[in-house]
Amino acid sequence: MEAVILVGGKGTRLRPITYLNPKPMLPLVNRPFMHNFINWVKSHGLNDIIFSTGYLPAVFREYFGDGSKFGTNIKYVVEDKPLGTCGAVKNVEKHLGRRPFMVFNGDILTSLNLTEMMDYHKQKGADITISLTPVDDPSAYGLVPTDKDGKVIEFLEKPSEEEITTNLINAGTYIIEPHIMDLVPKGENYSFERGLFPKALNEGFKIYGYRSESYWLDVGTPAKYLKAHHDILDRKVDFSFPYSQKGQNIYIGDKVRYSDCNFVSGPVVVGNGTILEKSAKIMPLSVLGDHCYISSGAEIEGSILFDKCKVGKGSVIKNSILSRNVKIGENVKVDGVSVIGDNSNIGNNNVLKNGIRICINSKITSGQITFLN
Repeated sequence: MEAVILVGGKGTRLRPITYLNPKPMLPLVNRPFMHNFINWVKSHGLNDIIFSTGYLPAVFREYFGDGSKFGTNIKYVVEDKPLGTCGAVKNVEKHLGRRPFMVFNGDILTSLNLTEMMDYHKQKGADITISLTPVDDPSAYGLVPTDKDGKVIEFLEKPSEEEITTNLINAGTYIIEPHIMDLVPKGENYSFERGLFPKALNEGFKIYGYRSESYWLDVGTPAKYLKAHHDILDRKVDFSFPYSQKGQNIYIGDKVRYSDCNFVSGPVVVGNGTILEKSAKIMPLSVLGDHCYISSGAEIEGSILFDKCKVGKGSVIKNSILSRNVKIGENVKVDGVSVIGDNSNIGNNNVLKNGIRICINSKITSGQITFLN
């Protein structure tokens, strides 16, 4: 099978960190999210891959090239205008052979067993197979009720409380037989969820749901992006760390300047060339990128720092995200899923919390922002 990965969105829910970085190329434990994604699909025999891109497409090509360094064959198709989830696949159809293919939403972190899903598709003789995952609160998702054999009964998009009869949601991975794409209009903004799937069901095609209890997370918001890192560090999902283990759940890159007293306990990841001054504290569930500098008395806890971040003396970064090349002054507090965009400079004695988002290239002068509560 071939794999079509949808990576064309602008990642607006994650701004400002997606102004200069496509969402699927944001770091996930110091490697692009899509790096790990490609290794996952390849591990299930999917070596022929098509990226459907739209936003900042050159970033993907610069990193992956033709895919050969990953042992894959990668093609790129750029949308001239937004085409929706299904329209984007129609746009790459000419690059697909007349054989079944898989479609992936490029912002899902999951340990779904693709090999078992492919076997299930063949066993059922399905025209479409949709991965399904149970969630605690299904009201915000598209529900996919099935019969006892796994055949889809209907599609419910963001149902009312009275309509909720299942907790199984569309998990964003599909297997599609090539003839099904004949139902899709060309060049139009068209979705799987509201367009193709209901249409195919109404016309009598066989659609099955593949239920999986595997780890699943949509990483499309700052809170979910943090959660993805925390879950990886807590080993709730299989993941290959990019650095050697130097202590219990402490992973450190090359040419890092540190001492054991910098760490209270793991899990922690510190990137290449990073410098931790002697009394800096790196607390659990933290990931520091390459070439960061953490000054004495500073504390990082449960946070993600991209490459080349600098944190001044006595500053505390807690459960927040600093994008690339962010400079934090002295005695600054950043807390509560706050997000600071690339190349920003936060002066001394600022307090940033409650999910505040600081745009890229911002300069916040000393004491300019303070949250009282």
